[in-house]
Amino acid sequence: MYKINFDRFFTYSFSSDCVIFGYKDGQINMLSVKRDVEPFKGKWAIPGDLVYPDEDLLDSAKRILFELTNLTDIDLHQAETFGNPNRHPQGRVITCAYFALLRIDDFHIQAASWAKEVKWIPIHELPEMAFDHDLILNSTYNLLKQKLAIEPVCFDMLPEKFTLSEMQRLYEYAFDTEMDKANFRKKIKSIPLISHSEKQKNVKHRPASLFSFDEITYEKLVAENHYSFKMY
Repeated sequence: MYKINFDRFFTYSFSSDCVIFGYKDGQINMLSVKRDVEPFKGKWAIPGDLVYPDEDLLDSAKRILFELTNLTDIDLHQAETFGNPNRHPQGRVITCAYFALLRIDDFHIQAASWAKEVKWIPIHELPEMAFDHDLILNSTYNLLKQKLAIEPVCFDMLPEKFTLSEMQRLYEYAFDTEMDKANFRKKIKSIPLISHSEKQKNVKHRPASLFSFDEITYEKLVAENHYSFKMY
C-alpha cells in the first residue's frame, strides 16, 4: 500500500496580496509599493506579505495592507489564488489575491515596514514587478473589467460627484478604446443617476454638470428585476 509522507504537505507558506485600484485624471491606477528588502529589492510590487500561522486569510490581507500602506477599513474581495511552485525564490509560497476599489483622494497612504515607497501608478505605466505580480495584476485587472461591464463598480472609484465625461474616460481607459460621446450617453441613460444643480469648479474649460450614483434606486430596481446593469 502506498504510504503518504504527510510531512511534505505541511511545509508550504501562504501569503496575501492586495490589488488596490483607484481612478484619477482619466487613468486607472494600482497602489504599488517599492520593496526595500530582498528578494527583488528596489522593485515595485503589489502590497503583500506572508500569513501568520494562526491568522485568517482575510485578516492577514487587512493587516498587511495597513502595515505597508497605512490603509485601514478597506472592503477587500477575494480574487484568484496563485500557486506555481517556483513563484517565490525562497520556497513554496501560495498566495491569495484580494482586490478593492477606492476613491484615491479619500485616503492617505504612507509607506511603512519594508516598503521604501508607496504610490499610485497608472496601470499602463507600471514597470515589470517583483515575483509573479505582473500575472496577479493582469488576472485581477481582467476581473475588474468583467465587473465594470456588468456591475456599477465604476462608482466606487469615481468621485462622489462626477461628470459624465469622467465616467466615459474611465471606461475608455479600462477597455483601451475611444467611445462616441452620444453613444455613451445613450448607453448610460438607464442608470439611476442624481443630477446636481452645482457644476465643476476651478476648471479652465466650461464647467460641466455633476452627477452621483443613486444606489438606493438601483438596488430597488434590481430587487424588482426591473434593471440589469450592462456596459459591454
